[in-house]
Amino acid sequence: MSQKFVADVGGTNIRVARVTESGVADIKKYMCNDFASIDLAIAQYFADMPEHTFTQGCIAIACPVLGDLVEMTNHSWSFSQQALRTQLHLDSLYVINDFTAVAHSLPVLAQDQVVQIGEGTPVAEGNIAVFGPGTGLGVEHITMTSSGWQTLDGEGGHTDFAPVDETDVVVWRHLQKQFGRASAEEVMSGRGLLNIYTALALHGGNTPVFTEPAQITLAALENTCDIAVATLTQFCRIMGSFAGNLALNMATTGGVFIGGGIANRFPEFIKSSDFRARFEAKGQIKHYVKDIPTYLIAEPDHGLLGAAAYLQQHTAS
Repeated sequence: MSQKFVADVGGTNIRVARVTESGVADIKKYMCNDFASIDLAIAQYFADMPEHTFTQGCIAIACPVLGDLVEMTNHSWSFSQQALRTQLHLDSLYVINDFTAVAHSLPVLAQDQVVQIGEGTPVAEGNIAVFGPGTGLGVEHITMTSSGWQTLDGEGGHTDFAPVDETDVVVWRHLQKQFGRASAEEVMSGRGLLNIYTALALHGGNTPVFTEPAQITLAALENTCDIAVATLTQFCRIMGSFAGNLALNMATTGGVFIGGGIANRFPEFIKSSDFRARFEAKGQIKHYVKDIPTYLIAEPDHGLLGAAAYLQQHTAS
């Protein structure tokens, strides 16, 4: 019996899985540097699964997908989609941006795969937004159409950072001085944590000590550095305001989700922070966002699940 596969490709590793009716199974991880090209990595998965024959697949990859030629920005792999389909002997192959896959995972995530922050109830098939602080800041919307879920791509991570309180203004001024422009990505990412920390340290007349985002997060969670605690506190506030803006932009009655590789490291801190208060702090329009739920994605395989959902939607007979 022919099978479908999905792959989630990052700069360091590639994770491959078999698609099932309920999601994905047989997940295997390979190091990208162990293979000269992506076809060899996927062929290795096929060889590791000799009892299955794969005829259809979807690859979610951490780079722009604008045409047949796909060139990774954080690895040396590049490939032609048509050539790869031929090399792997597939009937069909879809290649999508990794954050497109994240968006497609949202409608299929179960309650135990997310952590709700605050109140709110989703509207079935309502618009959904997701943003993911990580190396950068990914932003995606997904909406239901007559042909199924459709993502609305953009570069929302590069919108302007809009200060809300006086501490935000301190950070904004630091970014303006350093870079000439303060974007959302410069406060909601790994380097964003460093930027907030540096701004607050210098503003208080202190010399910044930490040089890595993980150091700041650890110090904040262990309550060993007041500036680190203030940094993580402000990071959560800024995320809340940004999430509220996404909700207003697209009437995201299906919810706003936080993905990426940073926020899921401190879910309890976010839940007890001002995230939700800042999300709802929209003045005369606060009633509009009050019932919109906000979630933190807790499922580590959501990229594979999203690629599977995308593949199932596009290959349904």
